Amino acid sequence: MLTGSIQITGEALSGAEIKDICDSLKESSVRLLSVRGCQLSDRDFGRVCRGVAESHSLAQLNLNLGVVSTIGRTKQLADALKANRSLQTLFLHGSPLLDAGLVTLNGALSTHPSLVSLDLGDCMLGDEAVRLICGLFPPDGAKSGLKELTLSANPAVSTQGWARLAIAVAHSSQLRVLNLDYNPLGDHIAGMLAVSVASSRTLEVLDLEGTGLTNQSAQVFLDMVENYPTSLRVLVLAENDISPELQQQISDLLSEGEEEEDKDGEARGSSVTPREKPAWVPHSSKG
Repeated sequence: MLTGSIQITGEALSGAEIKDICDSLKESSVRLLSVRGCQLSDRDFGRVCRGVAESHSLAQLNLNLGVVSTIGRTKQLADALKANRSLQTLFLHGSPLLDAGLVTLNGALSTHPSLVSLDLGDCMLGDEAVRLICGLFPPDGAKSGLKELTLSANPAVSTQGWARLAIAVAHSSQLRVLNLDYNPLGDHIAGMLAVSVASSRTLEVLDLEGTGLTNQSAQVFLDMVENYPTSLRVLVLAENDISPELQQQISDLLSEGEEEEDKDGEARGSSVTPREKPAWVPHSSKG
């Protein structure tokens, strides 16, 4: 846990709590602010956003589970991000952003100098949002870009949208973690992603849990890790129609690759592992 953290979950925030949050932000004494699932008025949300804009210390902001509930709040958040320079990680999982919300946020996200991790899981996104997100992957390293992206449970994205993302990932110079779990991808999209993984020099974690894959996809990934050098270290294939034997073969090969790299003294520093799965039901679930 970061020092100087404020973490509140699922509460109706009082005026005193909002004041404490805003004071801490303006004094740049907080690095992690999490108000996931909390209820606050539009006025108080605006006060928090102004505090985010003024903070020089805030590194992680967690607004998961519907805190950003309207386009008006999305606009306030965008304005805050345009002024902020310190934020590295933004969690918006479970926010009803829609494509219009990404259009509103895009200018702030694409120009933020420090943002490297973005969670847009279960945000009701479609192809237009994915097109904008692809712009957050600089292909040549000329500017900072996303290293971790979560797009879990956005079933409105079409095959064309996922294909566009696969191309962007293949050319990304920095992306290390991609979480696409609980999207109806199927074997066709998985094949495209396998090509992206083979092309990428940086991608280390790919989460495809619950994405409608079969042994056909697993065999493609197995052939890739057997025959081609890859940066991939973790491939999550749980909750798919894939045999345990194939999953284990892939896992073993990826582990062998990591061990060989460590022996050669080429480890890339801090290891990357899959994130903790959210404990809530996505908007798209049938219940």
